[in-house]
Amino acid sequence: MKLQRSGFVAGIALTASIALTACGSDNVPTAEGGSSAAPGSCISGSLTAQGSTAQKNAMDEWIKAYQGQCADSKVDYQGTGSGAGIEAFIAGTADFAGSDSALKEDEQPLADAKCVGGKALNLPMVIGPIAVVYNVEGVDGLQLSPSLLAKIFDGKITKWNDAAIAAENSGAKLPDANIETVHRADESGTTDNFTKYLSKTAEADWSHSNGKAWKAPGGTGASKSDGVATKVKSTPNTISYVELSFAENSDLQTAKIKNGAGEYAELSGESAGKTFENAEVKGTDGDLALSLDYATTTAGAYPIVLVTYEIACSKGSTKAKEVQAFLKYTASAEGQKALGELGYAPLPETLRAKVEASVAAIA
Repeated sequence: MKLQRSGFVAGIALTASIALTACGSDNVPTAEGGSSAAPGSCISGSLTAQGSTAQKNAMDEWIKAYQGQCADSKVDYQGTGSGAGIEAFIAGTADFAGSDSALKEDEQPLADAKCVGGKALNLPMVIGPIAVVYNVEGVDGLQLSPSLLAKIFDGKITKWNDAAIAAENSGAKLPDANIETVHRADESGTTDNFTKYLSKTAEADWSHSNGKAWKAPGGTGASKSDGVATKVKSTPNTISYVELSFAENSDLQTAKIKNGAGEYAELSGESAGKTFENAEVKGTDGDLALSLDYATTTAGAYPIVLVTYEIACSKGSTKAKEVQAFLKYTASAEGQKALGELGYAPLPETLRAKVEASVAAIA
């Protein structure tokens, strides 16, 4: 079943107690094609950033609206992948980075070293549901359990008409065709989150640890999210994982995923938000790294979600004021409101307020 964007937006309004209010006197005319522009004062200058492709569409929208208000402010964000973004931040060639995963233990001290007298913060900014997409003629509403999904991507199930797939899809006309799995060829936080989901929910069937680099044998690699979507769209009998916005843009079929409550949940704003409601903040002192419950037993929850972070210095960056001004907009109610039309979900209001407070403390 293909997800309709209007249903996604409607679902967002029903979940996670999202309160999106106007910003009063801070409102200014809307940038062409975007949301109303950034609240607060503009800071002249330029920013260079890169990283997560999962949030690239959100960044493009934010930058257009922000620069629509702040004519003397320039933001250049390149979707190079989460791993490349973090490397650029550590190397000092990115003023902030986008990542689909919080900094790892070995990355944190290297990133902190770039923040004179401060530390590198993980600031959740975008909720991006991960769709399991497929291209199998005549098969609508494919249903997959975590175990079945793990076996497919680990090369243990290789035919679409395998008895295990048929057992979870009664009545489906499954072809006698080889399954071609597609994964990210570049290091990606989307891969990290997808394999983390498999590690947490199908430990007996997934024999690899999670990570930004794909570790399972076989399959076909494609670069970045748009490359994955293009490969699946153009190649029969493929299956992969990609952020919802890219699945929608390419009009790809999305599978229903069995959750901890035993239901095959269809991907929607409401179902993704139900999983996100259980996220816990594990960071301290302004760091907002989150812990997600991929095995949530919440009824109706779609369990494969990711959160994209902006990695920025709490203080000590030579571009601190410019970074703060831009992230004030992305974390604002108006900035978050823009996400619903792009295949993302706005942050729940309680978390959004925490992100806003962390950004306000950047010095």
